[in-house]
Order: sequence, then C-alpha cells, then structure tokens
Amino acid sequence: MSAAFIRIVGLKKHFQMGGTTVRALDGLDLEIVQNSFTVVMGPSGSGKSTLLYLLGGLDRPSAGQIDVAGQRLDQMDENQLAIFRRKSVGFIFQSFNLIQSMNALENVTFPMQFAGVAPKERNSRATELLKRVGLADRMHHKPNELSGGQQQRVAIARALVNNPIMILADEPTGNLDSGSGISVMQMLAELHKNGRTVLVVTHDPRMKHFATHKIHLLDGKVVSEDEYERASLDALKFTEQAANLGEAHE
Repeated sequence: MSAAFIRIVGLKKHFQMGGTTVRALDGLDLEIVQNSFTVVMGPSGSGKSTLLYLLGGLDRPSAGQIDVAGQRLDQMDENQLAIFRRKSVGFIFQSFNLIQSMNALENVTFPMQFAGVAPKERNSRATELLKRVGLADRMHHKPNELSGGQQQRVAIARALVNNPIMILADEPTGNLDSGSGISVMQMLAELHKNGRTVLVVTHDPRMKHFATHKIHLLDGKVVSEDEYERASLDALKFTEQAANLGEAHE
C-alpha cells in the first residue's frame, strides 16, 4: 500500500476564550490519499475549518503531527510554512478573499509575484486560467462588477496559478445561489479528475455526491457516518422542540 498523501496523528488545536479552553481538534488521527476528492462535513464548531487551516499552513497545532506529501508542517518555521503555502497549496474561501481594487486578471496574477514568475508569464498564465473557468469576457472587471459565482471562479483560477499539489476549499458554495454552487462543485470535481488532491469542508450536503472520500467531524474528532447522522437528527429534534417551546410561551 502506498503512503498516505496527508497523514495526521494525534492532532490537537486548543484556543483560550477567557477562562475556557475550546478544544477545536482533540486528538485527531486521519489519512487522505493522493488525487482524491475529500469532503469534510460537520456542524459549526466541529473543527472543519480549523483542520483546513492547519493543513494549509495558515495555523499551528497545539500538539500532534501533520505530514503533507512527506513534509512535516508541525516542524516548520514561519518562513518554511510561507514557502509551503506558496508552492503547494491553492486556497478557496467562502468569502472569495479577492482584492477589491484589482480586476479579475490582476487578482489572479497577484500570487505569482511572490513566486518569482516573470510579468509576461504571469499575464499569460492568468489569462489562460480565467478562460478555463469561463471568464474570458470578464477579466478586466473588478469584484464588485462580478456575481458571487463569477467571483468564486476568479478565486479558483487564483488558487491554481502556482500549480499547487492540493486544493483546500472552505465552504466554497456558502455564499452562492444554487446554480452557481453546482457550477463551482463541478469545477472542483474537474480539478480532481485532472489529478489534483482536493479537500473541501462544507455544510452543503450536495458536495458529498462529487466526493471520492467523506470525513465526518464531531467535537474535533472523526466519527462514522452513522454517528454523524444520529447527531444531526438529535440536533434537528432539539431545534424543533426549542421552537415549539418558544411558540407555546408566546
């Protein structure tokens, strides 16, 4: 059996909020294979986004081991993490994170400046990627002149410019209408088919139909799909009971 592309052992991430310790991840063990499309599902507070930021080198663990393509992120210093992010990871966020003063082409070329790519190559590569995501006629429009779906397509193009080994997406359909959300899912699935390792954290149940692998998180730990479904059903019942109690007191 080949080694896991991502291997996590005993991963913990704790935050202090006043006098309370929040255990966002609490002893997580996980393996993800290369060239997979993995969807991580869980309710708010389950540790989904925390996991994504740790895998992308945007945050540091409280304890545990994070190995990505043979690189130990938990042992890297800040400079090494910056190089890892620049060369190895393409990020896609729910809020798009586009620079409002730049047009689509400028937003996509921007990360390449830090990778030492020559201006002519930056422009050529960004233009080709924007064409691939269907924005050939919108390259010179700024974010406020684009729909939510178009902005997310710009973000996907930007995530690909440095040819990363993996794509990390945090609720990529969260701010989109149904049609735009499906379009973004299809683009992520296409990236996977073309050999990328894609990891998506989401609340969107439609996303799991595009995945090759599914991970369910509860309280900072991996659980089975059955456990996850039971917990989701219990949460729904509690919400309904609370609503009924509120109506009874009106």
